Amino acid sequence: MPAMPPKPAGNLALLTDFYELTMMQGYFLNRYDPDTVFEMFFRKAPFGGGFTMFAGLQPLLEAVADLAFTSEDRAYLEAQGVFHPEFLDYLSTLRFTGDIYAMEEGSIVFPGEPLLRVHAPLIQAQLLESLVLNILNFQTLVATKAARIWLASGEGTVLEFGLRRAQGVDGALAASRAAFIGGAAATSNTLAGRLFDIPVRGTMAHSWIMAFDNELEAFRKYAEVYPDGCILLIDTYDTLRSGLENAVLVGRALKASGHKHFGVRLDSGDLEYLSKQVRQRLDAEGLQEALIAASNELDEEIIQQLLAQGAPINTWGVGTHLVTAKGDPALTGVYKLAARKVDGRFQPAMKVSNNPEKISDPGIKQVHRFYNGSGSPIADLLTLEEERVEAGHPHRFYHPRYPYQFMDVSGVRRVEPLLKAVMRGGRIATGFPPLLALQERARANLRCLDATYRRILNPHLYKVSLSEALKDLKFRLIAEYESEGAKP
Repeated sequence: MPAMPPKPAGNLALLTDFYELTMMQGYFLNRYDPDTVFEMFFRKAPFGGGFTMFAGLQPLLEAVADLAFTSEDRAYLEAQGVFHPEFLDYLSTLRFTGDIYAMEEGSIVFPGEPLLRVHAPLIQAQLLESLVLNILNFQTLVATKAARIWLASGEGTVLEFGLRRAQGVDGALAASRAAFIGGAAATSNTLAGRLFDIPVRGTMAHSWIMAFDNELEAFRKYAEVYPDGCILLIDTYDTLRSGLENAVLVGRALKASGHKHFGVRLDSGDLEYLSKQVRQRLDAEGLQEALIAASNELDEEIIQQLLAQGAPINTWGVGTHLVTAKGDPALTGVYKLAARKVDGRFQPAMKVSNNPEKISDPGIKQVHRFYNGSGSPIADLLTLEEERVEAGHPHRFYHPRYPYQFMDVSGVRRVEPLLKAVMRGGRIATGFPPLLALQERARANLRCLDATYRRILNPHLYKVSLSEALKDLKFRLIAEYESEGAKP
C-alpha cells in the first residue's frame, strides 16, 4: 500500500479550529462528556452539478487513528494562557476510541445525506470536526471536478497538470489523489505519483525548445532521447507554419525507424481550428496514429464544447481549473450533532434555523439507495438507523423540508445501505483498496447513474428524501422547539 504524505510535526492533533479546544475544555471542566453521534453532510452539489464524488476517506481515517497531543503541542497550548493544567494533562493521553461509519470512497453522493457518522464521547467527537471537514470537503470537491471533466471528455484521457497552481504542497498532493479517483488518468506531480501510486506523465515545456538554436533541432534532440514517447509542443513560435511542419519531419523519421507513440501538444490559440488543421496535416503525411494533446486553461465546459465542434483531440491536460475547482471554491460540508446519550439512551438532536435549508435532520440515520432493474440509482432514503428497508414493495419518500410533499417509489429491484463501519474502537476496521480500484469504482458508479444526472449543464435533481418515521421525528421536534421558544 502506498505511504501517505509525511505529517506535520506533532501529527494533526492541532489541525483544529481553536474554538474546538475551548469547547473541549469547557466540557471537561464541567465533567460533561456523554456519548454522541455527529454526522458530516453537505448542503449543495458543487458546480451546479447533479452529483458529487466522495473522496478523502482513507487519509481521514489514518489521521484520526494517529491523533495524539505531543509534549510540544501541550507546551504550545499552555503558552496561550487559556487552558488549565488538568485539561492539558487530559489531552496528553487523549486518543480517539470511537466508531466511524462512512460511505465508500468513489461513491456518488448527494446533498443532505450523511457521508460519515462519528460515534464517540463528546470531547473526542468535537476534536474531529475541523479535520473531517478539511479533508473530506476538499478531496470530494476536486474528485467531483475531475469526474465532470472526465465525463465531458467522453470518458477520454484526462491528465492532471495542476501542481504549480495548486494551493501549497499539501493542496497539490491532496488534489492529485482526489483527481485520480475522479477520473484523471495520470498526474504531472511526481511526488503524488510516488506516494499514491498514480501514473505520472509529462513531456516538455516551451523552455526546452527555446534552449536550442532552432525548433527543429529541439524536436530532434527530444526524439533522440524519447523515441517511443515523443509528444512535441508545437506552439512556441508559430503553430502551423513552424511547429507543425517541424513536428511532421520528426514524426516521419520516427515512424520510418519503427518508433510509435508520437504526438503533438497544443497549448494556446483556437484549439478547435488548430487541432483540425493539425489532424489534417498529420494524416496527409501518413501519421494517422499520431496523437493530439491539448492544454491551456481547460475545464469541463470548454472540453465539452470542443468535442461538440468535432475537435480531434485525444488527450486533455487540465491543471489550474481542476486542482483549484474552478466554479466552486469549497464544498458546503458541515458537521452536526445528531444524537447524544441521556440516562443511558440516545436522544435525537438537531439544529433549528429560520432558514429551512439549514435545519438538520435529527437522530442516528442510515442512507438507503434504491436501484431499478437496470442497476441505476433512482433515489436515496434517509431513515432512522433501526428501520428495516427492503426491496419488493412500495416505499413512501417525504420531502426533507415540506412534510406534505411525498412520492411513492415502486419497481425497486435492490436497496443498499450506504453507511458502513470503517473504524471500531479507534482502530481502522476496513481495508483500503489501491487508488486505481477507487477510480474504477467511481467510474462504474458514474456509468450506472442516469445520464440526466450526469449532464454538465442543467442536470436533473436526484431525490434525497426522509422516511415517514424520520419525517415525523423531525417535524415533531421542530414544533416542540418552536413551542418552547414561544414561552415567556
